[in-house]
Amino acid sequence: MTKTAAKRIEKMARDHEVKDFKWIRPQSIITDYWVRAKCMFGCPSYGEKACCPPEIFSVAECKKFFAGFKSGLFFHFAIKFENPKMRFPWAQEVNTRILDLEKEVFLSGFYKAFVFVPAPCRICQKCQKTKGECNHPYLARPTLEAFGVDVYATARKLGYPIKVVKSYQEETNRFGLLLVE
Repeated sequence: MTKTAAKRIEKMARDHEVKDFKWIRPQSIITDYWVRAKCMFGCPSYGEKACCPPEIFSVAECKKFFAGFKSGLFFHFAIKFENPKMRFPWAQEVNTRILDLEKEVFLSGFYKAFVFVPAPCRICQKCQKTKGECNHPYLARPTLEAFGVDVYATARKLGYPIKVVKSYQEETNRFGLLLVE
């Protein structure tokens, strides 16, 4: 990607209120099977969402997916929720902006654009269990964790702060990725 193209995409990101980001080579994203195991054995919503396992690629296929891109804009949101119920409206709002960014990047000539949202899909009140039943398959996007990404290791590799959050009184760090070519 040229510097001019990168600057255009960075401006688009800022216009969509994505202020904290770094460019990354997608091949350097750290994927691991333990992340999928955590989904399977640690998430109460496992198997209940169309953008989450088991409805998506295997971890090996996810790694191949990342290898098909040369550039990625890894972005960061730091947020503290005073009221835990605010997580859901925040997720819906930020994911909508991120999807609008992907669309703008695509329409500006970067046909190979794909975004991973920083929070689980919240387009619908009740998510369908399968991709085939999804009410908005053209908008629904997975998180990095759903694709087997070790977000902690990847974020730390890029110099971002991230730690296990133990309560809602602590700031949380959410990450997403815009793959583009």
